[in-house]
Amino acid sequence: MAAEGGSMVPEDSRKESKSEDAEQETRWHAKRRAQGSAHREVRNEADSGTHGEPQRATESAEGQEPREEARPPEYEMLQGILGRSSRMRRLLKLITKIASTDSSVLIVGESGTGKELVARAIHYESRRALRAFVPVNCAAIPETLFESELFGYVRGAFTGATGTKKGLFEQADGGTLFLDEIAEMPPAIQVKLLRALQEKEVRRIGDTAAIMLDVRLIAATNRDVRKALQAGQLREDLYYRLNVFQIELPPLRERRDDIPLLARYFLERYSRRLGKKVTGFSREAQLFLLHHDYPGNVRELENAVERAVALADGEIITGKELPAEMTQRKMLRAPAEVLIGYSVDWTLEQLEREHIRAVLDKHEGNVSKTALALGVSRSTLWRKMRQYGLNREP
Repeated sequence: MAAEGGSMVPEDSRKESKSEDAEQETRWHAKRRAQGSAHREVRNEADSGTHGEPQRATESAEGQEPREEARPPEYEMLQGILGRSSRMRRLLKLITKIASTDSSVLIVGESGTGKELVARAIHYESRRALRAFVPVNCAAIPETLFESELFGYVRGAFTGATGTKKGLFEQADGGTLFLDEIAEMPPAIQVKLLRALQEKEVRRIGDTAAIMLDVRLIAATNRDVRKALQAGQLREDLYYRLNVFQIELPPLRERRDDIPLLARYFLERYSRRLGKKVTGFSREAQLFLLHHDYPGNVRELENAVERAVALADGEIITGKELPAEMTQRKMLRAPAEVLIGYSVDWTLEQLEREHIRAVLDKHEGNVSKTALALGVSRSTLWRKMRQYGLNREP
C-alpha cells in the first residue's frame, strides 16, 4: 500500500516517483497538522478544594499570558500510515511499541488493508531502520524454488548452480525479512523456516557450514488463521513462533472515519501526478465514498479516486466520475434528496429529519423496525414523520 489506514494504503500499490512526491507529501502533512493545532484553548488549573470553583489560568511570575495547550491533532501519521479513527490511533501506538523490540510479528487482515505498509513502519521505527527491509510474496514463489530463494545455494549444489547466491535471509541480515502470505508457503519449507528462527542460522543448499544471522521476521496473511491451522496450511509450531505480537488490521468499512482523510490524500496525490487542478468532492460523491463497503479496502479507495481525478472535467469530483459499483447500488437504495451529506450548518430539527429518513430507507419504510432501531415508540415515530413530512403508507 502507499498511504498511504487510516487510516491505511494497500501493500502492492504502484511504484511511485518518490523524489517527485516526497517534498509535496511532507508539505501536505504539515498543512493538515497545522489545521489541527491552529485552535488553542486556555488550560484551567485544578478546581479549588474548598468550594469547587475553578481557579484562573495560571500566569508566570513575569505576568505573561495564561498557558495554552494545543488540541489533539486532526489525525495521526506514522511512516506513511494515516489514521483519524480511534482504532487506527491505537494501532499506530501499538506499532511504535512493537518496533522497540526484536520479537517476531504476525499481521493479519484482508487484502488491501496495508499489511506491508505496517511491516515497513515497524522496521523503519526500529533500531534496524538503516539496514535492509526485504519483502517476499510467498504466493509468488514456485514451490520448487522456495528453499533456494530463502536460504541461497553454493556453486554446484544442483544443475544450473553455476555460482554462489545469497538467500533472502542473508540479504536481510541486520534488518527485517517480511514474509507476506505466509500460509501459502509449503509445509516442508515451513519446517526449515522454523529451524532458522530457532537457531538464528541458515545453511545454503549444498553447503556444510551454517551462517549465523541477525534477522527480525515479520509475517502476514489474509487468511483466517484458525482455519489455516485446522486445514494444515500453517504449521502450529511456526504459528506460535511467529505470533509473539499479532496485529489485526481492520477493513476500511470498519473505520469509516478514515475515509475522508484518505480520499483527500489520494485526491491531492493524483491531482499533482496527473497535472490537474481537482480540489474536492461534491456532497453526492462524499456520500458515495462514505457508504461504500470497500471489499478491496484502501486499495479500492485509492483506485477509485485516481480514476475520478483522471475523468474529472472541473475542479470538483462528482458521482459521475466514481466507479459504477460505488454509485448504482446507493442510487437504488436512497432517494436523490438524501444525497446531500451532513452539514454543521444544520439545525437539530434538520439533523433529526434526515436521520429518521435514512433509517426509514434502511428498513425499506417499515415503521416498526425503524422505531425499534431509533429506540422510540411507533406513535412517537408517526408523530415525527408527520412533523417532518415523511408520511408513508401504514
